[in-house]
Amino acid sequence: MLVVLTLAALLAPPPPSWLPAAAPVAGDGPTPAVGRTWPVGVRPRVLRGWEPPATAYGRGHRGVDLAAAPGAPVRAVAAGRVSFAGRVAGRGVVSMELAGTGDPPLRTTHEPVRASVAEGDEVAAGEVIGTVEGAGFHCTGPCVHWGLLRAGTYLDPLGLLPPWLLRRGPSRLLPVLGVPVPG
Repeated sequence: MLVVLTLAALLAPPPPSWLPAAAPVAGDGPTPAVGRTWPVGVRPRVLRGWEPPATAYGRGHRGVDLAAAPGAPVRAVAAGRVSFAGRVAGRGVVSMELAGTGDPPLRTTHEPVRASVAEGDEVAAGEVIGTVEGAGFHCTGPCVHWGLLRAGTYLDPLGLLPPWLLRRGPSRLLPVLGVPVPG
């Protein structure tokens, strides 16, 4: 019985509060979960989440900031084509159009990143596209700002990741010390 309950708990979908809300795109439905890996690390700490602006030029946070050490590899979350790799306002930026995400395609941005790819390169999911540059430009510590756009509309980039990448690992039962094992 315990095995059945444990399997049911592990295989059940997580509560909605654990998952980011998929950002709707006019006429296209939710953001497709095409991501196959996090852009940095295995499951980096989100230093600042997505805060959609009320208006096109309003206050907000048009992406998520992920904790990342300087020099850490930055990976493509999904297959696509590099649409920009260079410097903007003194910071390294890499942008990619994601394959199979409609017309216009979804575009991710990563900064501050020292690019190891060039504009026009085709990249696979998980392929290194650069490394984290020294200090973050608006984080309290080193980070990568990860953004997502479709035709100029900002979306929550966490919506690209399938639920299994967003969840933490399964709960682990630890032994209870000092309790006799039943006979």
